Amino acid sequence: MPKNINTRGHSRALTKRHRIAIAGVATLGAAAVAFTAIPGGQTTTSEAAAAPGQVAYSSEQLSGLRSGVSEQLATDSLQSRAAEAAKEKAAAQARAKAEAAAKKKAAAAAAKKKADRERKAKEAASRSAKRVQVKPVAAKTYANNLDGWIREALDIMDAKGIPGTYNGLYRNIMRESSGNPNAINGWDINAINGTPSIGLLQVIKPTFDAYHVAGTAWSQYDPVANITAAANYAADKYGSIDNVNSAY
Repeated sequence: MPKNINTRGHSRALTKRHRIAIAGVATLGAAAVAFTAIPGGQTTTSEAAAAPGQVAYSSEQLSGLRSGVSEQLATDSLQSRAAEAAKEKAAAQARAKAEAAAKKKAAAAAAKKKADRERKAKEAASRSAKRVQVKPVAAKTYANNLDGWIREALDIMDAKGIPGTYNGLYRNIMRESSGNPNAINGWDINAINGTPSIGLLQVIKPTFDAYHVAGTAWSQYDPVANITAAANYAADKYGSIDNVNSAY
């Protein structure tokens, strides 16, 4: 017998119930043929004896059996289509769920990326603002007078580790030159020897050269250079310019 081919593109095995129903229909069909073969619809005694198990079915009974089998097949077909539709629906729902999850993940990644950009921009702006707020320290200035010269000399002495105070410097300056940076002693032994005392603290050239403080001018007439060199010499000879109370 050829295979039963379903019009939907796949074969379906007959159930036990279907095979019984089809067998019954075949039997009834054979009986109907035998019944209608004799004129008047009657059988002979010998024919009846030859087929003791044969049962006669009416055309209404055969029609009912065919209808039942057709209905069962139709029901099975509907159930099969319903199952396929349910599978397709489940697959569609799964695809929709996966797509929604992918969209949600992409949206979260985009939001994180945006937040990172905004955070970095904010941090950069904050750093820029801090740089703007830092003001450069202005260079310290000093007055061009005795007070300014002493204060500048003290800052240099502090940086170089040379001892001395404002009062010690001021006291000795007033005794030696009365605060005149161009003062020259032309009569003492130093002047006689050709090395006159010059400047605020009356420093001779050999002493100035030996105790000159780096970073100051190379001139005995320069107020700050004169003060720092004299203070450096006094620190070496007397411990500090503060300890000097007379000619040194």
